[in-house]
Amino acid sequence: MAIHSISLEPLQRSEFAPFGEVIDLNADWFAINQGTTRRYHRLGGVQLLGQGGQGVISLAVAQRAAQPIAVRMLERHPLGSQAWIPRGLSPFIVVVAPGNSEGYPDESGLRAFYARADQGVNYYAGVWHHPLLCLVEGGQFLIVDRDGPGPNCDEVPLSITRWLNLDLNFDTLEKELQEGER
Repeated sequence: MAIHSISLEPLQRSEFAPFGEVIDLNADWFAINQGTTRRYHRLGGVQLLGQGGQGVISLAVAQRAAQPIAVRMLERHPLGSQAWIPRGLSPFIVVVAPGNSEGYPDESGLRAFYARADQGVNYYAGVWHHPLLCLVEGGQFLIVDRDGPGPNCDEVPLSITRWLNLDLNFDTLEKELQEGER
């Protein structure tokens, strides 16, 4: 039996641009609050499509993704963008695919990115992506997306399962991340 895998790439603006925006502090800033705060302005845009939708801010607490990671399905939000921004030290995996002419994911274009704990993503409206794959237990994320009437989550199974075999020791990773926070 053939094993179908996806290579993991570092999350970089240029590589992720077809799918959305990278949210991190590698951007221009200006001083606010009488010079006591740096504002990294407009790191991503909120897309609100359809009638009656509004932007909402939510929090999520994630379980650590089980190893090996199986990619069996993708989802998209056709009526708005969706941003995932880690709070604290929560690295995660981002799996995306372009759409095909029939409106489904182009499975030949599947890509996987490693998002450091200081990076977030903002998926454009309609971008096919896998649900959150957090690399630490109890990872916390700020979510900015659309709430309102209309179907805003399409899910489709993939034709075959793809595997992300990460050569990471999660316990060591968590310890290193916690030590880096000090």
